[in-house]
Amino acid sequence: MTVVVQGTAVSDPYGNESYGNSSPAAGTGQVVKGEKQESKCRDPIFALLLYGTVAAIAAIAFTKGLPAYQQSETTTTASYTGYMYAALICGGFSFVFSGFTLGIMMAIPEFLVKSSLIFSVIITGVWAVYAFLIGQIFWGIIGLIFFAISVCYARAVWSRIPFATANLVTATTAVKYNIGVALVAYIFAALALAWACLWTLSLIGVWDAAYNCTTTRVNGVQVQTCSSSPNYGVLFAMFVAFFFAQQVLQNTVHVVTAGVVGTWWFSPEDSGCCAASVTGSFVRAVTTSFGSICFGSLIVAIIQALRQLANQARNNGDGGVVVCIAECILACLQSIAEYFNQWAFIYVGLYGYSYLEAGKNVFTLFRNRGWDAVIADDLVGNVLFLVSFVVGGIAGVIGLILSKTTNFFDEAENDTGLSAGGFAFLLGFIIGLLICSVLMSTVGSAVNAVIVLFAEAPAEFQQNYPDLSGQMRAAWMGAFPNALE
Repeated sequence: MTVVVQGTAVSDPYGNESYGNSSPAAGTGQVVKGEKQESKCRDPIFALLLYGTVAAIAAIAFTKGLPAYQQSETTTTASYTGYMYAALICGGFSFVFSGFTLGIMMAIPEFLVKSSLIFSVIITGVWAVYAFLIGQIFWGIIGLIFFAISVCYARAVWSRIPFATANLVTATTAVKYNIGVALVAYIFAALALAWACLWTLSLIGVWDAAYNCTTTRVNGVQVQTCSSSPNYGVLFAMFVAFFFAQQVLQNTVHVVTAGVVGTWWFSPEDSGCCAASVTGSFVRAVTTSFGSICFGSLIVAIIQALRQLANQARNNGDGGVVVCIAECILACLQSIAEYFNQWAFIYVGLYGYSYLEAGKNVFTLFRNRGWDAVIADDLVGNVLFLVSFVVGGIAGVIGLILSKTTNFFDEAENDTGLSAGGFAFLLGFIIGLLICSVLMSTVGSAVNAVIVLFAEAPAEFQQNYPDLSGQMRAAWMGAFPNALE
């Protein structure tokens, strides 16, 4: 039998067999595997919709937003040059520290998985104790409830740590051998920042329309009055535009990473820093698969925009309890949509399926193999957050050192109300957290791709990476002894 992934054909030396007694797919006695789809644009209408959205926001930003900003800009004598230098220095160190984390995760993965699990328990315990100490009984009780839940969860998943560890090692190995995917992630992070600036400029341009502002002349002086209840139609359109592009940028990195891991899995010779695994996956993600990325992203963006409107209405005192209920429902819907996207985009990146086909195929795979439980665990996600948190703390210390050794933060107390040291640490922490999170997002996507591929193509994994395959199989059998029966 031949398996095709992203144009690379790989012979399956084990035929239709895989490890253990895998469940047959749909009663056929065979394991259904994804196939390379015809190279054509999938879901193109949604890609065109994104292009139109970005063009419209850009037009508003430069025709309305920029003049409005220039008109409202006030003269200031404050200098932010020192802050910029500090941000660049903290950012540079964060890049270096983030790179080291890949090696650390490969060296002590099990320790990190256990530490992250214990860390989540400690955090909820500290929250409860602190709330009681400051007299916040209600929040203290809530903290105790979450502490108990965290302890129960840690106990329930402790036996699954070896599999999470093996999964993390495999994913970081794939990213390490294709480190160019991290460069793609950083480029898209920069694009996300640029998009946020452009959207903010356009919002300035439509602010009057959004909040029903009118300008009148009183005693020869122009006075602007705005309604406290905004035009929710205008705000909804703006929020959808913002979240739409933001989701597309984020999900494109996810799809590129999935394609890279797929090529590494089936065709190791094509792996490398900027080899075909990276460049080919990137080109496919921004061309033939871009419409599918936009499709899934738009669904989440609409829900996010509705949540933002509900939040705005609640802050304005509109809607009462109905708005609170709507917020809760929308939060649940967003979680479901993002969860679906998390796995659907793996198949989009691996094989080039359309969005709906990808979602259907990946969940069929897990259902047929009885692997539903594994995608509910987020042990690796805890590790990625902990690593990002630590790098953020180190960058914060760098900022604190700069505040003691330079004059970068001399005006911090006047500008922000915080002490120079406090502001420097906060600035460094945020920069470090964000930069490391970008790199960790590629590891997280690689983890999801590894889970899908391990379910679908263990024979190819054994053929190309026998050591890693042995570790994952042994860990899987220990964590889920009945899953392969």
